[in-house]
Amino acid sequence: MTLQSVNPYTGETLNTYQKTGDEELNNILSLARDTFYKWKNTEPSERASLLKNTADILRKRKDEFARLISTEMGKLITEAEGEVEKCARVCEYYVENGVDFLQSESISTEYDVSKVVYSPLGTILAIMPWNFPFWQVFRFAIPNLMAGNTVILKHAGNVSGCSLAISSLFQEAGFYEGCFSSVLLPGKDTEKLIKDSRIAAVTLTGSTGAGKKVAEISGHYLKKTVLELGGSDPYLILNDADIDLAAEKCAAGRLLNAGQSCIGAKRFIVMEGVYDEFTAKFRKKLEDAKPGDPLEKSTTLAPLASTIGREDLHRQVEDSIKQGAECVLGGYIPNSQGAFYPPTILTNVKPGMPAYEEELFGPVASVFKVTSEKEAVDLANDTVFGLGAAVFTSDKNTAEKLATEELDAGSVFINDFVKSDPRLPFGGIKQSGYGRELALHGLREFMNIKTIAGNY
Repeated sequence: MTLQSVNPYTGETLNTYQKTGDEELNNILSLARDTFYKWKNTEPSERASLLKNTADILRKRKDEFARLISTEMGKLITEAEGEVEKCARVCEYYVENGVDFLQSESISTEYDVSKVVYSPLGTILAIMPWNFPFWQVFRFAIPNLMAGNTVILKHAGNVSGCSLAISSLFQEAGFYEGCFSSVLLPGKDTEKLIKDSRIAAVTLTGSTGAGKKVAEISGHYLKKTVLELGGSDPYLILNDADIDLAAEKCAAGRLLNAGQSCIGAKRFIVMEGVYDEFTAKFRKKLEDAKPGDPLEKSTTLAPLASTIGREDLHRQVEDSIKQGAECVLGGYIPNSQGAFYPPTILTNVKPGMPAYEEELFGPVASVFKVTSEKEAVDLANDTVFGLGAAVFTSDKNTAEKLATEELDAGSVFINDFVKSDPRLPFGGIKQSGYGRELALHGLREFMNIKTIAGNY
């Protein structure tokens, strides 16, 4: 069996890859397990030095990696460059902080010694998506390599070139062979990896459906999982918001990665006092997006990653319209080169419609008018998802209260769109998953938090 990567802009088949055979897969699993016993005993400072090497290589080869990302999944070249830079920053964050994060913690008790130590678990299987083909991998892999775990990557098939490039990058940086390995497998072959006794734990970034399957299989074998799944992030625009800022940030959050982001801004809940002004300015921002070749820096709207994804998105839009939603912008498949979908705005979106219940993975915005803050919060929370949310207001107290006490989400941003940051824990609740990546929390997710206590 083969896996193909296809340029979403030109339709050209970039490369065809043979899937990893059973014998090779067995060797990779054994090498990762055996390497773990050596890697976990290295000094954290040695691991940090290799992360520094990794950051240096990312910056040195940024143009090369960015072009690979853009051609395989269609991302704007400027966004791809930013993605590679962000990968370098997460390396540097753990260079600066990882050694301290791994220190044992003493606890005062009646014993001569009582402390908590943090020990790596083993080989972690990472099942990663195509939409941020470098960042999603680095977001997980860097804290876990710093922790002393080894990693096996099962990437999305359409970004197999990125998968192999990342694996080679870690080897170039000086990591032991077996610290990070890439396997090329279709999704249906993932189950046998999860079941394998040489896999200690599993992380997945992907759809809610995929997360449920991984959790079910992993749960049967009592393997720890971290799941970062779908999202339908609500953005609340209150009457006292800076509307120019809100329109700018909301449009940026909706168009980032052509709307193909789990934490993309998707539902815009607007107080009636500013509804008309916000909608007009928001629409103008979306209309200004310029589709074209993602490798041209003048392009501001990239194609979707595949025509199949575009068809699925368009079906959701059409089904919502059939059920009474109003399309005030976009909503059609253009007759042009590339898997483009135009920025689209839906209003009059009601429960039961795909635009209300499902994640829209593309540049489609659902805009709601509400009459009170309570109605806004209730609408924001009326979803199975809970990944991110945002609030636009000039009142600090209101912002703090809504973000801290009212909105059901793993992250809430104030007067900005939601994003992941190496310094901040990242993850969701409800059907957006569980567990955390990044920061101190992400490093410790796949570690044994071990208690040591007693008398000498």
